Amino acid sequence: MNIRYIDVHSHLQFEQYAHDDDTIINQMQEQGIAGIVVGVDLASSRKAVALAEKYEHLYAAVGLHPNHAGQEFFDEAAYHALVAHPKVVAIGECGLDFFRPVELNDEIKHAQKELLQKHIVLAVSLNKPLIIHCRPTKGTQDAYHDLIEILKEAKKEHPKLRGDIHFFVGGIKEAEAFFALDFTVSFTAVITFARDYDEVIKAVPLSNILSETDAPYLAPAARRGERNDPLAVIDVALKIAAIRGEDPEIVRKTLLGNAERMFALGHSA
Repeated sequence: MNIRYIDVHSHLQFEQYAHDDDTIINQMQEQGIAGIVVGVDLASSRKAVALAEKYEHLYAAVGLHPNHAGQEFFDEAAYHALVAHPKVVAIGECGLDFFRPVELNDEIKHAQKELLQKHIVLAVSLNKPLIIHCRPTKGTQDAYHDLIEILKEAKKEHPKLRGDIHFFVGGIKEAEAFFALDFTVSFTAVITFARDYDEVIKAVPLSNILSETDAPYLAPAARRGERNDPLAVIDVALKIAAIRGEDPEIVRKTLLGNAERMFALGHSA
């Protein structure tokens, strides 16, 4: 298969695709789109691995989302076993979410940070990149600042620690801090209808950007309000090129190469 794009973050194992996942996955193949199917808990991580095993152009990431901290036990042995599968290319999604909890308090923050540390240990022990979910409280960058400090400390002990900050909504300073720690940032199809991300996309090196869809969420402007799918990664790549004022083909190839390096894939075209 001639891979032209990589959607580094989707949830094709979710129930929204229960009736037509084969169709979408075959369309991805026809359009040269590879994808990483990302788990948010143990059950969805197992489903992600099963999809990756079934389709050559799919890969998997396994992890426990921060919103499940304190609700689901992090079964390290079970996740460790999943990562033994050759199609598992990352640990996550994991991280910090200070936006969703109805009442954010120190106990919730502590639980999320403890859970994140377990993912860091797993990622380092298996030499896999992290896929990190980080969402600050409205109008702040608080979760990013806490995450940067956690990663700085971890990086001192584990120089090979690396990964991607999924669905990045931070500023240039936050992005640069992540780049210094060997992390990339990825953008979704939100950039096709919101201008909040333009400044960062223009300012940062293209070599530090990845493209994703977070499907089934956040369909591009042309399909706003509908279920999203990994085919929209083409819209994301084209919009990144438009925002930066650069050749779409050069941007496509660069985004593809960035993903291949981060997740140790090898399909450049």
